Amino acid sequence: MFIDFLALMLINLVAGLLLFAVYFFWFLEEGQKKMAAGFLAVGFIQTVTGLDVIFRWPLPSSYNVGFGEPAVMFGVLFFVLGLALLLEWDLLSLGIVAVLFGAVAVVVGIRMLSLGMTKEPILTFFGYLLSGIVGLAALPGYYLREYPIVRALVALAALGAAVLWAITGYASYWGHLESFAKYKPS
Repeated sequence: MFIDFLALMLINLVAGLLLFAVYFFWFLEEGQKKMAAGFLAVGFIQTVTGLDVIFRWPLPSSYNVGFGEPAVMFGVLFFVLGLALLLEWDLLSLGIVAVLFGAVAVVVGIRMLSLGMTKEPILTFFGYLLSGIVGLAALPGYYLREYPIVRALVALAALGAAVLWAITGYASYWGHLESFAKYKPS
């Protein structure tokens, strides 16, 4: 039996994507510091749990790579975005990193689909694909932010990814509670 943080990581990712959608659509120009604490909290949780998965390998097979490494990437991205908003840093370099991390999410999603990983490989693929699109669109979207349609499309991609990960994450909580209902520590 293994203990994992997958459900926590997924619901935390949902929170981060929802925060990003709200930030990108409403707070991109003003009131950015209002969003900093949420990004810092989400980034911290995602980074810590992702690092645990990377170093401890609690999941079966290559799920550790597919879930742990992207969790660290997006966790650090969310955390540093929180710092950047708080300290009023320029977001150019963070946007470049987001594009590269977004590409990783797309690649992981395609590969998990081709390997038939997870109980719902198509849902997982689209979760990774939309998450990757958010990362890929962050930099160009930031520089095209004066167009409401661009802000809306990036926010909608983040909302779509959040919905897909919420379905997976809440299903994981449901299943894990049943799986571990009779678990007793040694």
